[in-house]
Amino acid sequence: MLKKHSQFFESLLFIADIFIIAASWFFSYYLRFYSGLIPSDKGIPPLKVYAFLIIPIIFIWGFAFKAFGLYRPKRISSYASEAFDITKACIISVLILVSVTFFFRQYEFSRLVFLFFAGTNIIALSLERWLFREILRYLRRKGYNIRHALIVGAGELAEGILKRIEMHPEIGIKVMGVLSTNGYEIEKDMERIKVIGTYEDIREIIKGSGIETVIIALGWKEHGKVVDVLKKIEDEVVDIKVIPDIYEFMTLRGGIEELEGLPIISLQGTALYGWNVVIKRIIDIVVSLIAILITFPIMVIISIIIKLSSQGPVIFKQRRYGLDGKVIWVYKFRTMIVREDGPYILQAEKGDQRLTKFGTFLRRTSLDELPQFFNVLQGSMSVVGPRPHAIAHNEQYRKIVKSYMLRHKVRPGITGWAQVNGWRGETDTIDKMEKRIEYDLYYIENWSFWFDMKIIWLTLWKGFINKSAY
Repeated sequence: MLKKHSQFFESLLFIADIFIIAASWFFSYYLRFYSGLIPSDKGIPPLKVYAFLIIPIIFIWGFAFKAFGLYRPKRISSYASEAFDITKACIISVLILVSVTFFFRQYEFSRLVFLFFAGTNIIALSLERWLFREILRYLRRKGYNIRHALIVGAGELAEGILKRIEMHPEIGIKVMGVLSTNGYEIEKDMERIKVIGTYEDIREIIKGSGIETVIIALGWKEHGKVVDVLKKIEDEVVDIKVIPDIYEFMTLRGGIEELEGLPIISLQGTALYGWNVVIKRIIDIVVSLIAILITFPIMVIISIIIKLSSQGPVIFKQRRYGLDGKVIWVYKFRTMIVREDGPYILQAEKGDQRLTKFGTFLRRTSLDELPQFFNVLQGSMSVVGPRPHAIAHNEQYRKIVKSYMLRHKVRPGITGWAQVNGWRGETDTIDKMEKRIEYDLYYIENWSFWFDMKIIWLTLWKGFINKSAY
């Protein structure tokens, strides 16, 4: 929201970054060769050799920081997300720098210097950005660096924008008034901001008022008036922001994307993209291999008991929907005397006559799920994710539970956020399934490495035995 004046802050940040990056590089050199922490068998190399790398370092870090959007105005984004971007940019930059120094065959640089440099860089730059943000927030709260805005629209959408601006005074936006499409709403109070006129008066209101930004927040039914507003202020020197009234349709990290300068509104998305997909797959492979190695003797014993105690195969296979709604085969130890996999499947219920005696024990202890680690290893499932339902149940609930099929934006899991919060087992009411979907979608939207670790830990901590598992 600060496009015209952001170049000054961008330049200021860039200068500060150069200073910190250079200081971190020389500090790493000192830490390695002069601090005495690590003895140097080959002697101390001359400082000028390391100083020579400052020029490529500035170019590499500058390019990486630009690529990660670390010089864009970020009044509303969180500090944690910026620190994470700084970490990724620094790690990639160090790897590029190491690759560049490979061609300097006349001199071998210390790998420990690069390691120290990566650590001090991330810490120092993150602290610098935090300090920079806090100073700006303090100044904005005191009334400095404020952008004066006018909102066109007096409906729910405009009210939602006003609430968000009021909740975040640090972003430095001061709303001077609201314009309605109806004259009878004038003097109406909206979040302590008055409706000062109609959109037809916008040209006169802007002149001499110091307003720098116009936010158009008209409802879907009033969307045709957006063109009228734009025509009235097309020759005014103000920033124009249009908030589309489709937020109610946005799910799973909806937002704005760009294709060659063309804005595209994304209604659905997921946190699992790019490197996040790779990280999650690595977690799955490592955890599933460890789980298979640890539980393999148990699985052998269970297989023998199933074979001796009841007729039928040891492993029960059932078709379920996986990633992107594609059909996958899910493996479980057989716990019933029937193997249902058709258009009509009854959910297991308390005292179900189809369960074998040993099958009841397996379900109570969740040991029947152990073969699904092989599903994880082959890539059809994940350790953590929404639990897969039988295809017949999917077809039933997708028609009556809103956003039900969005759970298939990720691979199904052996355990999940819904399960560790108690929403597992029989869904004999629609409310139970809606609650499970609510937790599943929250997980998809907020996925992170640490979120997966938390769910795995809670699964182990709470144990596999659950009163709802039957």
